[in-house]
Amino acid sequence: MNRDELDGKADQLKGKAKQAAGDLTGDESLRNEGEADEAAGEVQEGFGRGRRKVGEAINDIGDKLKD
Repeated sequence: MNRDELDGKADQLKGKAKQAAGDLTGDESLRNEGEADEAAGEVQEGFGRGRRKVGEAINDIGDKLKD
């Protein structure tokens, strides 16, 4: 996992916690903020996963060129 993937996971967890807190307190604004944080975390994690896959593909090509 790279930094974007880890940060994305952290944002998702933070968002879920905010949603739960918003549900418990009846604070719709906090719940909505949590949903936004979770969605942003999913995007960041997806970006990181894509970046990692591209890096792995480049390494594979490099390895094949060495042979």
